[in-house]
Amino acid sequence: MNKNANKKNGLGVIEDIDEPHLPEMDGASTSKMEHIVKDLLIEMGEDPTREGLLRTPLRVAKAYKFLTKGYEQDVNTVLNGAIFNECYNEIVLVKDIDFFSLCEHHLLPFYGKCHIAYIPNNKIVGLSKIPRIVEIFSRRLQVQERMTKQIGDVLYKALQPKGVAVVIEARHLCMMMRGVEKQNSIATTSNMLGVFKSDAKTRAEFLKLINAKLS
Repeated sequence: MNKNANKKNGLGVIEDIDEPHLPEMDGASTSKMEHIVKDLLIEMGEDPTREGLLRTPLRVAKAYKFLTKGYEQDVNTVLNGAIFNECYNEIVLVKDIDFFSLCEHHLLPFYGKCHIAYIPNNKIVGLSKIPRIVEIFSRRLQVQERMTKQIGDVLYKALQPKGVAVVIEARHLCMMMRGVEKQNSIATTSNMLGVFKSDAKTRAEFLKLINAKLS
């Protein structure tokens, strides 16, 4: 049996066996956030001492730590050693990158797909680093517009390519679950830099590629 399975958390409640995919938190951070969640449950009219909610404060603390882990990650560290000299001057596209983020206005999720292209200027980046960049910026409190710009700007600065294009399509639970309650609405944002902005033909090629289906 896991010797850590029955450790008491900051509220004196016996904790579950370690949940997968949730990061370790120091005791002070865990305890503080747990107390905040406990108070929130009380304000909602709930009883945090009932069986179903006993472990909820710890679970929520760990979940939010995971969902905002991008604050602790550095893009430059991810890109370090992953940029290579290569004589290639056509579009490099990574599309349909799944992402999940939290809207900073209501702390509700928004999620969707990100499409990223660049045209090298004798420098390419390891393909796996492109989704990693999306992950870093999405795992923060965000608005879709800013996230789209951040992704494009960091690639443009790091690679100094002929152009960078970013398109994000997302569904926002703050629109689906509350407010206007429009469940089928999709928000689309773009960031076009370099030749993708200045040349309509290049931009059209990118948009055609992201809509193309594999045969």
